[in-house]
Amino acid sequence: MKVFILVALFGLSFAQHNPYFKDGRTSFVHLFEWRWADIAEECERFLGPNGFGGVQISPPSENIVLDSPWRPWWQRYQPIGYNLCSRSGSENELRDMITRCNNVGVNIYIDAVINHMCRENNGAETHSSCGSWFNAGMKDFPSVPYSYLDFNGYKCKTSSGNIENYHDVYQVRDCRLDGLLDLALEKDYVRAKVADYMNKLINMGAAGFRVDACKHMWPGDLSAVYGGLHNLNTKWFPNGSRPFIFQEVIDLGGEPITSREYFHLGRVTEFKYGAKLGTVFRKWNNEKLMNWGEGWGFMPYGNALVFVDNHDNQRGHGAGGASIVTFWDARLHKMAVGYMLAHPYGVTRVMSSFRWNRHIVNGKDKNDWMGPPSHPDGSTKSVPINPDETCGDGWVCEHRWLQIFFMVPHYIIHLNYKNNLKRQVHSNFIHHSFPTRDLDVTLNTGMPGGTYCDVISGQKEGGRCTGKQIHVGGDGRAHFKISNRDEDPFVAIHAESKL
Repeated sequence: MKVFILVALFGLSFAQHNPYFKDGRTSFVHLFEWRWADIAEECERFLGPNGFGGVQISPPSENIVLDSPWRPWWQRYQPIGYNLCSRSGSENELRDMITRCNNVGVNIYIDAVINHMCRENNGAETHSSCGSWFNAGMKDFPSVPYSYLDFNGYKCKTSSGNIENYHDVYQVRDCRLDGLLDLALEKDYVRAKVADYMNKLINMGAAGFRVDACKHMWPGDLSAVYGGLHNLNTKWFPNGSRPFIFQEVIDLGGEPITSREYFHLGRVTEFKYGAKLGTVFRKWNNEKLMNWGEGWGFMPYGNALVFVDNHDNQRGHGAGGASIVTFWDARLHKMAVGYMLAHPYGVTRVMSSFRWNRHIVNGKDKNDWMGPPSHPDGSTKSVPINPDETCGDGWVCEHRWLQIFFMVPHYIIHLNYKNNLKRQVHSNFIHHSFPTRDLDVTLNTGMPGGTYCDVISGQKEGGRCTGKQIHVGGDGRAHFKISNRDEDPFVAIHAESKL
């Protein structure tokens, strides 16, 4: 059992590490595989009013389309060009979504796939989401255009042309990742084409990018690409604002390529965070939350982008293994995400998923490829909202779980702008586990005396609490009693939840 008390304030202010959240917002959500039209509606009806700072969207670039019924989620990560049509919608729908979300204070972050094109063995038989012709076997992508001259095959020294040894940095960065055609980002022509694609999105109003597979690109090449990006659109962002960059670098230790090599370019995904948080909430290895953050060997907080799970590792891919807590473990997931949103470390991202038909054989999910809820013709279904504000038709929408979205606008982040950004220590922190009995304890909260609404079980409405009340005495101490049998065995209060 873990108890934590939450309060404070958030902000960031440097270059490509800055997410440009509006109105003191602190977190954003990954609406994985959502249609652009649904994201626009969600920004207006839910994300903006409930304090979400932004949305990470699925890759909008033209990609391969495999014949029905094979419409896997990962086809979005096999581009064949930079036209903006995908199963999420058209370029006009994308532009409309970005505009509408910006207008309600919700930033849009693009998942950018710039390390590679599609797999070479796709040949010329598959088609694209925009209907463009291409021939992967001949390395011919006329919609860009790219030819065989624009790929790294001549540099890779493995017999297969693929990465065979992750301890060889040249293989990792110059050879193909799982057969995906590796772009030669050292070439000015390729850099310019990638920058043109990203700049088109910036001009539309995008606030930044999640850059896929950065470990497989040389930092110098990425620096050149980022240097060619425009400032953000001044219709929604301050003059001179640089795009927010957060880079996917899987670094759990033990490999020569480290996340530190990318810190100067933007924030970096801290995969140790979700893996370790999962071990704590699963009560594995007697792990404790004391000194959580940099004290656990994580990257400096000002460089970190953190999450409990992501679209890869919730399927058993990427980093983290069995410790990762997902919506399949809803009770633990709510607790872990609640803690992440409360704790002063990194920029936080909430995952919003869809369900698939799991088929576990020898510990591996044979259906991990399954794409989003779809119609018989392969088109993605819209996201219906139920009367209780949850989602239906196969969409999980963890960001709408009240135990999560009540936490989103309430902050425990303290930043000191004198000299360098520095995190204030996590005060009045204890760690205590009660595996077989209830929690019944008086704690020092550090909060002013008064009655507060617990934002996990409800919220403050019209001068009353819709859930539990917590009474803090004049000495800042409060009594907490939580049953180990509760569906949500944790509580949270903040300054604005005081009656």
